[in-house]
Amino acid sequence: MASRAGPRATGTDGSDFQHRERVASHYQMSVALKSEIKKLNIAHLVVWLLVAAQVVVSQLNLVSHKVVASPYQWEYTYLLSIIPTVFSFMALPKNNISYLVISMISAGLFCVAPILYGGMEMFPVAQQLYRHGKAYRFIFGFSAVSVMYLVLIISLQVHGWQIYYSKKLLDAWFTNTQDKKKK
Repeated sequence: MASRAGPRATGTDGSDFQHRERVASHYQMSVALKSEIKKLNIAHLVVWLLVAAQVVVSQLNLVSHKVVASPYQWEYTYLLSIIPTVFSFMALPKNNISYLVISMISAGLFCVAPILYGGMEMFPVAQQLYRHGKAYRFIFGFSAVSVMYLVLIISLQVHGWQIYYSKKLLDAWFTNTQDKKKK
């Protein structure tokens, strides 16, 4: 194939792709994992906003307790789960290992621990609902324990994947720093 300036030089027809540089796999993995963690952080923010809205609405008596039930104890502690998300958002742009480690540890303390406690706290109420079909607390007409167990399940999955992807990202970053030290 010819160009305006004449015939194309040999070797520039695209067949030399095997000799070109490629992006290292840990950089590709870093970009992919950062994207996944950002999506999970946004999902966590949505869940956190829903829990925060319930707590605020209940505490300020904006609506009747028949419409929005008073929060369970674990929900107050779960509000601290915004801390790991903030550290995660701060760690991603500059590949800050310290912030990512703080995010992972605090996710266990402020996210997973309140969720596990909440599952145990609400279990007797869920058992009563299952056995007798009676619910005493409601959120917009739905059984509060059913709605909150749904929130617990979603939150546990989101935080589990956040911690998993953060660990994988940390491994990718350590691979990068180990390569630099060898040179």
